[in-house]
Amino acid sequence: MDVTRVLLVEDEVDAREILSFYLNTIFEDVIVAVDGQEALEIFESELKNGKYFDLVLTDIKMPRLDGMEMIEKMLLLVENQKFIIVSAYKDEDKLLKSINFRVLGYFLKPINVDNMMEILKKAKVEVLKEKQEKKNQNLLKINKNYEYAKDEKLLYCDTSLVKLSKKETELLDILVKNIGKIVTIKKCKLALWNDENKSDTTFRTVMKRLKDKLSVDDFILSLKGQGYTIEKK
Repeated sequence: MDVTRVLLVEDEVDAREILSFYLNTIFEDVIVAVDGQEALEIFESELKNGKYFDLVLTDIKMPRLDGMEMIEKMLLLVENQKFIIVSAYKDEDKLLKSINFRVLGYFLKPINVDNMMEILKKAKVEVLKEKQEKKNQNLLKINKNYEYAKDEKLLYCDTSLVKLSKKETELLDILVKNIGKIVTIKKCKLALWNDENKSDTTFRTVMKRLKDKLSVDDFILSLKGQGYTIEKK
């Protein structure tokens, strides 16, 4: 199951408690910040650790850093970040401006629970849909047994991770990037060592170790005198 992560930004104690309670009934991981500055610091810290928020739910009027300024700063870091805005003020100018900020919803205080839950549930559906689309784009099915996660450069055999060395991973990646094409030994050597004169023995050792780990259904074809290829399925 995909874990959905939400950052809640709200300076009012009562509203923060209500929103936190209901967010936790829908999303798996909810982190709370008491104002825009704290939220931005959390956002940046998580980003440094390779972690993202699927959704940021934020008030507009807050001390230290208001919601709109915070959104602008976050978008400089993650341009496709999604937001839901909650506010005690029906500010049409800010609402119109927020349309350009990938805002999935906007609701007013005092909070109408039914309206809020409807917006939050729709937001989760959209978040999960986008996650699945990204996963489908990233995951390459090589054959009936093997799949390759392109962004992470990880190979799976029947959902189990195939442990590859750094050079084996680099070699597999250059072949995957040229799937359906012949990759010469020279090109492989340049990709692995930036040295086309690297010994053939060293190269063949890496290739053999890689192919040994594909014992279930070896998908790398050796074309004598030409190079190597992965056939398109």
